[in-house]
Amino acid sequence: MAQLTTPAQKESIEAYIAQTKKKSELDRMADVKTVSGAFTGSYVTNPINGAQVPVWIADYVLAGYGTGAVMAVPSGDQRDYLFAQHFNLPIIPILDSQQITTQADPTKEGKYINSGIINGLTYKEATATIINELEKLGAGKAKINYRMRDAIFGRQRYWGEPVPVYFKDGLPYLIAEEELPLLLPEVDKYLPTQNGEPPLGRATDWKYKHKYDYELSTMPGWAGSSWYWFRYMDARNNQTFADKKAIDYWQDVDLYIGGSEHATGHLLYSRFWNKFLKDLGYVNQEEPFKKLINQGMILGESAFATSIGFNFLVGLSKLTSEEESIFQIIKNRYSILKDIYFSYDLFVFLKTQFLDPIAEEQILHSEKRERLLESFLIDIENDNDYKILQNKIGIDLSINLYKTHIPIEYVNTKNEVDIEALKSKENRFKNAIFIEENGKFLCNREVEKMSKSKFNVVNPDDLVERYGADTLRMYEMFLGPLEQSKPWNTNGIEGVFKFLRKFWKLFHDDSFTFKVSDQNPTKVELKALHKIIKKVEEDIERFSFNTSVSSFMIAVNELTDLKCDKRAILQDMVIVLSPYAPHICEELWALLGNSNSVSTATYPTFNPAYLVEDDFNYPISINGKTKTNISLPLTMEPADIELYILQSELVTKYFDGKTPKKVIVVKGRIVNVVL
Repeated sequence: MAQLTTPAQKESIEAYIAQTKKKSELDRMADVKTVSGAFTGSYVTNPINGAQVPVWIADYVLAGYGTGAVMAVPSGDQRDYLFAQHFNLPIIPILDSQQITTQADPTKEGKYINSGIINGLTYKEATATIINELEKLGAGKAKINYRMRDAIFGRQRYWGEPVPVYFKDGLPYLIAEEELPLLLPEVDKYLPTQNGEPPLGRATDWKYKHKYDYELSTMPGWAGSSWYWFRYMDARNNQTFADKKAIDYWQDVDLYIGGSEHATGHLLYSRFWNKFLKDLGYVNQEEPFKKLINQGMILGESAFATSIGFNFLVGLSKLTSEEESIFQIIKNRYSILKDIYFSYDLFVFLKTQFLDPIAEEQILHSEKRERLLESFLIDIENDNDYKILQNKIGIDLSINLYKTHIPIEYVNTKNEVDIEALKSKENRFKNAIFIEENGKFLCNREVEKMSKSKFNVVNPDDLVERYGADTLRMYEMFLGPLEQSKPWNTNGIEGVFKFLRKFWKLFHDDSFTFKVSDQNPTKVELKALHKIIKKVEEDIERFSFNTSVSSFMIAVNELTDLKCDKRAILQDMVIVLSPYAPHICEELWALLGNSNSVSTATYPTFNPAYLVEDDFNYPISINGKTKTNISLPLTMEPADIELYILQSELVTKYFDGKTPKKVIVVKGRIVNVVL
């Protein structure tokens, strides 16, 4: 930069560089509003047309992009546009289709103008022409750069593929292809070495050709998993990752369902590896997956207990050995006091009593400290050692409120904590003090990512033991749309459990003896069945499983109200429900007398004729007020409906002896009698 800066511009350039160094690259990328820069005083020559182009420096140009120097095109790039506008530089349209009155137009459609040798050419034609001209002049050469922004490929752990690199004279070299695969060596412990090297540093005599050090990092898990679908195509092949015939047959994956947290790891590298293998001619498909669905994250409901923490503040920056000794005695003496937890309803009261409502850190006012200490019978203020040290070096005590995760297995649906079980099974709470309110200790809840570190992971084994696997499966689907993140809350699982019991009851009498009828189903029963056949078929195609569960509940309620026990209805219901609740459906399928598995049964064919309405339940209104309902055929004409209504005792009883003045019939909607 010093070589490009003229003496007249030196001061402004140095000041601008000093100012820019205060901002990180991330800050510079994120700030799209601030326009700044400085002119170096130098010019460069355009090799195509010989024009003199001024050289500026600006903080929105990143060193890691290309060569770190760019040719600004204000008409096509918004940041270049704002820069040119701010410094009153020319903004020249380069395509006949560009609209740049108020902002840059990044379009590549149309033909070039104001651009010398590429005037009248399209973008693709112009690119080839410019490259040829630069190569002819010796001013440039075509090259494709691939760039992946990732800083976590190397892992400081044992498990993972070793990086096939060794070091000679401080420089890295790849091992020969015929020497692959490089296998993990034996180590005594899967821990870092004492001098901080990764676990592979523990391996003895693990060197390339017994003399050169290997790279000690390993690849991440998603490095090896980024091509695994090809291995499924030809899993027993010991010669190559997969035979070309197998790859040609299976091709790409039809549907991939994975978490959004994999998007920047596994999925990104899957596309990269797939394209790489295609370029080498090993695979035919450009993309690894035909369809990708990212399912939402299941969030957990964390439980928190509020605790008080004690911070000892020292007024002096340096203590004598005697003062340090007394200070440690005091800290150790009161260390147990850090584990004082109080019930959430008590916390709400204390917060209003001791905390500044606008204090984000929830730090207790110093003038309230004595009252809190007295509340918990903490007599630190009368401690002689504390007083001596306080007078000598200015030690003081501050009290803070903290939230501590409580494992959710010790919390019931009323947010009551089982203190006895918590203290006996969790060592970190063994010596804790729990201040109850009204004989109970309550925690508060917050929705967070489900994680072991947050102690809010739900153990599926416990739920299966209590409710069964089918209930757990259906409740997970019932929580919400597949793609959305949703909080886990077991309070609603009872509803799904009751639904499955209600479904089971359709096949049994009051004494829970299996009983189904071979009678022909009624039209209403067939309607209820074919509604759910159609709904589930459509929902599965849309991956909308939560709406299917709701529809199952409606269908079972309808069949229960109809007291339906018809085999023709219930057998098809078992097939439709089986993907959602396979265990109970397999059991019922066997009870229905089938020797094969329900998973081999053909899905029922939807018949739209069963959903066609022949009758309509007309609301009968007398002087604008609905009094009753009468079901009549939809084919019945208004004159016939009027005659029927005037003769029906269900309606005439509301006339009070009066003669109707008028009967208004809206076919398929309503009947209104005016007296």
